[in-house]
Amino acid sequence: MPLPASSQPSLLQQRQRAWIASAALCYARPKVTLSECFAPGTTMYVIGTAGHVDHGKSTLVKALTGIDPDRLKEEKEREMTIDLGFAWLRLPSGREVSVVDVPGHERFIKNMLAGVGGIDLAMLVIAADEGVMPQTREHLAILDLLRVKRGLVAITKKDLVDADWLELVTAEITETLRGTALEGVPLLAVSAVTGEGLDELKVVLDRLLQDTPPRSDLGHPRLPIDRAFAMQGFGTVVTGTLTGGSLTVGQEVELVPSREGLRARIRGLQTHRKRVETAVPGSRVAVNLAGVEHHQVQRGEVLALPGQLKATALLDVHLRVVRDAPHAVRHNMGITFHTGTSEALGRLRLLDADELKPNQEGWAQLHLENPVAADRGDFFVLRSPQSTLGGGTIVDPHPRRHRRFQESVLTRLGILLKGSPRELLLQALDQGGLAEPAALAAKAGVPVQEASQELASLVKEGLVIALGEGGTTPGAFLISASAWKRLREEAAQALEAYHRQYPLRRGLPKEELRNRLGVPAPAFPLALARWAAEGLAAEEGTLVRAAGHTVRLAPEQQRAADAYVRALEREPFSPSSEVGIDPEVLSVLVEQGRAVKVSDSVVFAAAAYQQMEQRVVQHLQQAGSISVAQVRDMFGTSRKYALALLEHLDQRHITRRVGDERVLVLG
Repeated sequence: MPLPASSQPSLLQQRQRAWIASAALCYARPKVTLSECFAPGTTMYVIGTAGHVDHGKSTLVKALTGIDPDRLKEEKEREMTIDLGFAWLRLPSGREVSVVDVPGHERFIKNMLAGVGGIDLAMLVIAADEGVMPQTREHLAILDLLRVKRGLVAITKKDLVDADWLELVTAEITETLRGTALEGVPLLAVSAVTGEGLDELKVVLDRLLQDTPPRSDLGHPRLPIDRAFAMQGFGTVVTGTLTGGSLTVGQEVELVPSREGLRARIRGLQTHRKRVETAVPGSRVAVNLAGVEHHQVQRGEVLALPGQLKATALLDVHLRVVRDAPHAVRHNMGITFHTGTSEALGRLRLLDADELKPNQEGWAQLHLENPVAADRGDFFVLRSPQSTLGGGTIVDPHPRRHRRFQESVLTRLGILLKGSPRELLLQALDQGGLAEPAALAAKAGVPVQEASQELASLVKEGLVIALGEGGTTPGAFLISASAWKRLREEAAQALEAYHRQYPLRRGLPKEELRNRLGVPAPAFPLALARWAAEGLAAEEGTLVRAAGHTVRLAPEQQRAADAYVRALEREPFSPSSEVGIDPEVLSVLVEQGRAVKVSDSVVFAAAAYQQMEQRVVQHLQQAGSISVAQVRDMFGTSRKYALALLEHLDQRHITRRVGDERVLVLG
């Protein structure tokens, strides 16, 4: 029975009650303080609309937020959303959330796809006077493919229908949602014209977001760009929904994919037109970039930290065909691929079937005509020119080309899709060799803290090798035990082959060995230290040798070496260059300290060189300078030997050339 007019709660009282109810829900959550319920915190969420054209999505967003999401002149003239629109909303609890409004017309489905990839909660809008329509079903299928499992249905235009019609439409919607990710979500009838139901809608949104896990910070920020423009006085600005990690003012960032390999610096950050120093995962962010022009940036590119994200045109995916697909998905068919805000044409190679019928699943490899920025775990959608065919999960963004129907390939892909954090980390390690803990966690898609615990257990069990004193802390490098065994064998083989080819050389240059093995520069000293501890190798300055390798001259080589030194000593300051010797044997004499090679054509016996150095230094200490002619006369030699001696002393920073003379560098 309705209350008397005097007893009916006012609109203000209704809002107060809704606010108190929502705050009570928030405060009831464990480890949440009352102040956190009444003020927006660092956890950010994005709500996205979906639904058929003319069902009132933009009108509803404007009624909820006070912001018109239709920003284009053409949209206002045609009264139809064409591109993505953006707004924000403060919910009863004080939480501020972003809203992405998408076009509903089938011709602009690619714009819709660019907007829903980063949302946390879907608001499927269905007009009460029309009910479920074709784009309702297609948008619902896309939300299902993108695993948007949280949401509600806003039945708009309630003021245009009676109660019986509304009941029929509600039943139709319930049936349409059955078997989808949005089955069982709240259904609320509202009117953007009269305002009826809007307060309840806000409360339900608040309640749903309270139970929505925040975006994880993996230290691997990615901002799929949905807009790029120039703002007077600021320069280039890009917008998107941030995932994977935080961005901070002053950071250097990279655009992926970018033909020019563009990098930029973050000049400023805004969320909901408020300047922030740090943007957190889940935020709608506007990024002011220094170092690039807005025409160099386009929708579909991703803003990331340098080196953290690589473009790819080959992807391993788990694919599900939508139940309303017009036909089966066949091997080697052409498709349009969508992920994040990007779009690319490509070809589909099924790995475990010749075709997949509607509602069937399988493994596939996608060959794209143009590279995209994608990572493991990202969701994607496949379309034909007229309809959505299917979609699923990217399990390997940088695979090799596979042969079809290979059981080992399918098993590995299954682990990548559904494996535990432990299995994912081991897969990532076994594929990628040495990796730092944070980079490994990001690659495996495992939160850093959970990854750290799993890696510590794996190291303790001997399944993972940790290089560095920190173990699994920053600065350390990790590698699976099997990959370490392979790397160790490759190092041993490289050293053995080098010593076999050059038996009279002390060792292989470190940098040459590092390049052969493909070890990251910061990790190489740690690997060498472990190989030394394991008795595999030994370091000698800039060289590395097998632990058991020593330089030994054969008897005939030793006789040639002794004869060569005696020949040098016969004319110590003008040794004959006609005395021949194997260059490898000469290198041994130099390393043993029996000879000094001062140029390609001049070699002195070690005792003669030391005597010449001492006399030149004594002269400089007394006279202050010396010329080539003076050195020549001092030792009764030729200009060739005097000049070679002085240039060698210059190289050792004992002398320094000033004009035609040398002066002493060392006091």
